[in-house]
Amino acid sequence: MASATRTDRRPSMTRTLWDSSVGKKTIMAVSGLIMLLYLVVHMVGNLKIFFGPGEFNHYAHWLRTMGEPFLHYEWALWIVRVVLIAAVVLHAISAYQLSRRDIRARPAKYVHKKPRASYATRTMRWGGIILALFIVWHILDLTTGTVHSGGFQSGHPYQNVIDTFSTWYGNTIYIVAMCALGLHVQHGFWSAAQTLGAGNATRDRALKTIANVLALVLTVGFISVPVAVMTGVVS
Repeated sequence: MASATRTDRRPSMTRTLWDSSVGKKTIMAVSGLIMLLYLVVHMVGNLKIFFGPGEFNHYAHWLRTMGEPFLHYEWALWIVRVVLIAAVVLHAISAYQLSRRDIRARPAKYVHKKPRASYATRTMRWGGIILALFIVWHILDLTTGTVHSGGFQSGHPYQNVIDTFSTWYGNTIYIVAMCALGLHVQHGFWSAAQTLGAGNATRDRALKTIANVLALVLTVGFISVPVAVMTGVVS
């Protein structure tokens, strides 16, 4: 009887959601929007570098003290990090599993005389891989200092950014990744809106415009920092 009870037990709602393609797409959409919100805030914070080392270093220090005295030093920052890590992992796993399902459902590649998908759509998977590798490098470079050039200085983020973008490879890695990010956001925001039911015949044009503007602003905003260092505007 106990065995029969275990066999007849229905899977939980969470399990059912995770196992379904619709559930995975919803998880991808929500996690993607969480990351997009972070990117907008992160870009605004990065642009503080144009106001000098004092402003930029003060902002970096504030990130570690926000929430005090209710929260201890760096607690709020670690909460943000944990949420982001969870969002990235769920997003990546859902994308991979949906991709595998798509391949199994269509084992033979369709041949079209003309590409039906946008460039951003066709490069989503490669863009995701590029961004995943970039995140690892970016953390090792400017958070832990493991691969940082010029001698990593804890508590001096302004100088660390200058060091990174004073090298050709630092600029190349960052700019390529930000271009991939722009394409990813352009298609990802649109896909998330459709998945969450925000899209319809009257709103589609507006959503596409928002996706394009977000992608452009984020790409230009992030790339402006290494370009400013390369050209001597920030030094």
